[in-house]
Amino acid sequence: MRQTELHLTEKDRAIIEEIRRKGIHHSREVNRAHALWCLDRGIPEAQIMDVLGIGRTALWRTRSAYLQGGVDLAVFDVARSGRPRQYDTDAEARVTALACSAAPEGRQRWTIVELERAARQELGLGNVSRETVRRMLKKTISSPGDG
Repeated sequence: MRQTELHLTEKDRAIIEEIRRKGIHHSREVNRAHALWCLDRGIPEAQIMDVLGIGRTALWRTRSAYLQGGVDLAVFDVARSGRPRQYDTDAEARVTALACSAAPEGRQRWTIVELERAARQELGLGNVSRETVRRMLKKTISSPGDG
């Protein structure tokens, strides 16, 4: 297997050591830091892959990212774009409070359909769906009527 040399700067070595030794990091980030540390010391790629349990592609991508953009690009995940949240935590709290309130007249407990109708009356929740209400309540480990 072809071994490409990689030499870290002293500053980058210090950053890698910090990631490897302490702090709270995702396992992917720690593995990438270990891979860079090993490549800097000339450890064969096959041995790195065996010990860290990563594939050849992951090792190559880590090396390539370091050469292109340094430690930050090589170790840390780049923020991904995604759909922004439609309802903030305040809206979720209002739906949860509604579910914990007294049930509608003539009922012993809330149903999801009734919660959906009541939530649509709230400001900013005009088009909330039944499934969204269910997911909001599931996050809080609540169920309608348990209050």
